[in-house]
Amino acid sequence: MQEKPNLTYIKELAGDDLAFEQKFIKILKDEFPVETDVYYKSIQNHEPRAAAEIVHKLKHKFNILSMEKAYAFAVKYEEELRAGRTDMYSGFSKILNTIEDYLKTI
Repeated sequence: MQEKPNLTYIKELAGDDLAFEQKFIKILKDEFPVETDVYYKSIQNHEPRAAAEIVHKLKHKFNILSMEKAYAFAVKYEEELRAGRTDMYSGFSKILNTIEDYLKTI
């Protein structure tokens, strides 16, 4: 079964502050597509180390969306990219697609 993103962590962090929760979600929805675009361009341009920098940023969003397995995957993938390899590309793309689809629903 594939891990699914959720707002549990954000809701815990925000408590009863709905405005804070909505602001946090807006930031995620604004930043995520920009960062994924930069990531894919880095991969397309054969710049794995540049892609690693973006994966580093993205992995924290995985934690925010309560995706611990995806976070652990991203940690390994970031190391792989820093070594100049992209073997885990397909798995990482699936995670990005899952989050992209989820962000459209919230």
